[in-house]
Amino acid sequence: MKEPSVTVGIMSGETIEFVLNGTYLQGGHPVEGVQTARIEQGRIGWNGGLYDQLLFTPQEAGHSFCLKGVTIGVKFHWERREDQTFRGALKLIVEGDRLTAINELGIEEYLLSVISSEMSATASLELLKSHAVISRSWLLAQIQKNKALAGQKPVSCFRTDHELIRWYDREDHDRFDVCADDHCQRYQGITRESTPIVGQAIEATRGEILTYDGQICDARFSKCCGGVMERFSSCWENRDFPYLVALRDDRNEHDFPDLTVEENARRWICESPEAFCNTTDKRVLSQVLNNYDQETTDFYRWSVAYTQQELAALIREKSGIDFGQIVDLKPVERGTSGRLIRLQIQGTRQTLTIGKELEIRRTLSPSHLYSSAFIVEREEVVDGIPQRFVLRGAGWGHGVGLCQIGAAVMGEQGYDYRHILLHYFAGATIEKLY
Repeated sequence: MKEPSVTVGIMSGETIEFVLNGTYLQGGHPVEGVQTARIEQGRIGWNGGLYDQLLFTPQEAGHSFCLKGVTIGVKFHWERREDQTFRGALKLIVEGDRLTAINELGIEEYLLSVISSEMSATASLELLKSHAVISRSWLLAQIQKNKALAGQKPVSCFRTDHELIRWYDREDHDRFDVCADDHCQRYQGITRESTPIVGQAIEATRGEILTYDGQICDARFSKCCGGVMERFSSCWENRDFPYLVALRDDRNEHDFPDLTVEENARRWICESPEAFCNTTDKRVLSQVLNNYDQETTDFYRWSVAYTQQELAALIREKSGIDFGQIVDLKPVERGTSGRLIRLQIQGTRQTLTIGKELEIRRTLSPSHLYSSAFIVEREEVVDGIPQRFVLRGAGWGHGVGLCQIGAAVMGEQGYDYRHILLHYFAGATIEKLY
């Protein structure tokens, strides 16, 4: 099988500025240097003409293009803008009243950037190999899924008068395969210089994917599971996979309480149980956390406090609903890792149950809570109204599939990439696709 290609949505805006570093062809004509495209009359205004789409193809493999002012970490606590450089082709399309820049390139070149962007290039070889296989598997599974959907948007929101259940998956993209931010896989082209060890990891696992029962695994990953892995259905559509199951991130995989039980979850979150991802070793953490991720120091166990005024204003801003004063945040349903799937917001004006995990994290933070595995402490209660709320939580991210920090620790402890992968993806098989 020939190596597949991938289309990656990088950025959108009314105006996109870019630089072609070398000769590119557009419509058979050579183009290079500084360029500007704008949305004009619902089309792309560029170089004095109007177009429905533009495709710039490099004439040599070493040529690159630079996109100006790309936002990274969209709506996360470390969001910022930077210029980014990419290899491959550049496509510009119209989406609504904005232009979107798309990078087209081979999967292995894409993975070289993803691994360098997702974690430090100083990571161990076995960790990098593990990430290469899951990133490749996830990408190919999404492309396959997108073809099966054939442009149809699956249902991802259920709403009644008393409940709002919503999840966010990569099906939001129907004009390209994946986006470049954490919504899919962090991809920054050749902006982050890769090291020989990253290339070695990609080459050593070239074409390798995770499969289960003949199907490519939907191989998810997050920064820190918090001690126990979560099920797929807690975060996305109401289906589960036999390779994404509740296991402890430890040698004793089955030694953990039923964290769907509130009392057990509360105890688990308030303690700091042993797990691969329970580490403060900065040398290990630096393998996974790039500089901007290291702005976060507490991730295995963390806490956030809000005054009544802060929380009420935040929920009103993020949900668009005026709950009045917040009386309580009440757990309704938890997943296998202790993450909340459904949370009831009780206010003096109305009550609503929200889910799933990312909707909860977005509603209760100016950016995103580290995870939805948290308990709520009501403090300074006056006439039934708490004046202060403290959220005590566990983990960073959705907790499904590979735990990046746990996998880094496993690599340091001498596990090879196959052992690491089969720890996080129960019963899966590693196969070479091309």
